[in-house]
Amino acid sequence: MLMENVWIPLADGTRLAAKIWLPKDAASDPVPAIVDYIPYRKRDGTVLGNEMMYPYFASYGYACIRLDIRGTGDSEGLFEDEYVKQEQDDAVDAIEWITRQPWCSGNVGMIGISWGGFSALQVAARRPKGLKAIITHCSTDDRYADDVHYMGGCVLNDNVSWGTTCLAMMSQSPDPEIVGKESWHSMWMKRLENARPTVIDWLAHQRRDDFWKHGSVCEDYSAINCAVFAVGGWGDGYSNVVFRLLSNLDAPRKGLIGPWGHKYPHGGVPGPAIGFLQECLRWWDHWLKGKDTGVMQEPMLRSWMLDTVAPAAHYDERPGHWVGDPRWPSPHVTPRIYRMGLGRLSQLPLPEATLEISSPATVGIAAGEWCPYGLGGVGPEHPLDQRWDDGGSLIFDSELLTEATPILGAPVIEIEITCDKPTAILAARLSDVRPSGEVTRVTYGLLNLSHRDGHEDLQPMEAGKSYRIRLALNEVGYTFPPRHRIRLSISTTYWPIALPAPERAILTVQADASEVQLPIRMQQPGDLDLRAFDAPEASAPMATTTLKPGSIERYIRTDLVSNQVSLTVKTDGGLVRLDPIGTVVGHEKHMIYSIAGNDPSTVRTEVYERFDRGRGAWQTAVQARTVLTATKSHYHLHVDFDAFENGERIFCKSWSEKIPRDLV
Repeated sequence: MLMENVWIPLADGTRLAAKIWLPKDAASDPVPAIVDYIPYRKRDGTVLGNEMMYPYFASYGYACIRLDIRGTGDSEGLFEDEYVKQEQDDAVDAIEWITRQPWCSGNVGMIGISWGGFSALQVAARRPKGLKAIITHCSTDDRYADDVHYMGGCVLNDNVSWGTTCLAMMSQSPDPEIVGKESWHSMWMKRLENARPTVIDWLAHQRRDDFWKHGSVCEDYSAINCAVFAVGGWGDGYSNVVFRLLSNLDAPRKGLIGPWGHKYPHGGVPGPAIGFLQECLRWWDHWLKGKDTGVMQEPMLRSWMLDTVAPAAHYDERPGHWVGDPRWPSPHVTPRIYRMGLGRLSQLPLPEATLEISSPATVGIAAGEWCPYGLGGVGPEHPLDQRWDDGGSLIFDSELLTEATPILGAPVIEIEITCDKPTAILAARLSDVRPSGEVTRVTYGLLNLSHRDGHEDLQPMEAGKSYRIRLALNEVGYTFPPRHRIRLSISTTYWPIALPAPERAILTVQADASEVQLPIRMQQPGDLDLRAFDAPEASAPMATTTLKPGSIERYIRTDLVSNQVSLTVKTDGGLVRLDPIGTVVGHEKHMIYSIAGNDPSTVRTEVYERFDRGRGAWQTAVQARTVLTATKSHYHLHVDFDAFENGERIFCKSWSEKIPRDLV
């Protein structure tokens, strides 16, 4: 049974809009509830994915509630920023209301990908009565160190991209059929008048301060006492959190990490996709219904070990195999140290070698996206052949491997360096050098060197002083095959993933005093006995009609006159009618990243995004455009924001901010 809209009252009188799927007999036989709590518009935003998940769960005896966050979608109130305390307070109120409904047994779970995964963790830390288990996918426990904003203290360009999305997406009109034809316009105008580019705050808080600590459950893992199923994908920007949650939580926990990008595993790309909804049911049945499904007798962590592939901007599938570990850190993982020398990696000591690197500004152009498929589509967003970037890097190669070398976990480099500037970027990439000469990136990591001792108390580098720097790369599961080489690449830039340091720096590396530690995970007998995942299942998709096909453009351009290099990405989602409700939805996003010569002060990021929603006389659109430039001392941010009704602009506002740089 579908309840298209149900108003959930909060303590302050505001009402949240919920879409609810119920089993037919829930009124007489109460069932557990599953909550998905996000700001992405339940009726015409995430509806295609929701319709394939929640009727499925409902058919197995669960009430499913897709809830719009305050001030978004069809919910009342005003949106402030991501993950604010009010958002968590509202979730606690909503869960309390849900547990009191006659169709609810009193047991509640939360599920979500990205924002929904964040919400599940943050609400779990509040311990609302009735919340017994969560499934958190593509999320983080640390909003500063491992999110879309900063990486190793380096400013991510996704900070600007996501900030533009956030402004436009959250400011869209509510649906008149839900909130009322008399109310929708005034609600929308209040949203527009309240709208503000939250990227201003994100860019102003350049250290890990209280702004970022709020909502970071790593501040107190012990606050979470419900069961946690943490899910991630090697192709996603949020692959590390699975390992940290398994290592640090005391609550019952499981982990699953596959080859996927920013997508649920039942529709995972790159594949193989798995029967993830069936795995969710096993989890829910155990923790919300008390059934013995065997889920907690299986290995704590299931990981997909990637096999070698040629570099490509997109993969339909990534070959590999599943392994299981009883806990994390795993007893099956042992460190192997490779020492660095003149262009070499070796398990034996190498001769003394002092090397210098000051990378061209465009090293990183072959990196792909920080979070592939982050907007839900599928495009050419994976790393290209790393020879593009290796030409401006220090490279260290192993000998030809004589046997398979599987790694699982975070490779760590320890490097002895001096730096001639107060701050600089240290970028490290671990790659697979194929017999053909092609180079496939396996994992990478970034560090702002003024953050070498942490992200709170920063210290500039002293010229001429030697430092031993430790940098953990992103977690990964990968098998280097025989006759390949392992390559470590070091650079001082990784643009456009990260904005460059204020000045071009020279790093001097004492290679013979430096090393990389690989987490070797050899095949175990139990890996062959792992239960196979079922094929993907889902409920029937919503009927749609494509009125205008979408398109994707992604190209790199070099201007030989100005020496400017730019990466342009244009995504047009086309126009799609959601047939059951008649709403036509459209989305466009353009990103242009550019830099000229090797001058960090020429860096420029421009992001444009537009959302269209319409049905009959209700025709609305919002758009935002953000431009970021930089000097040695400041970031300069300009944002334009417009809203349209029936093709005419009804609202516009602009902001210009000059934000001091704090050792970034």
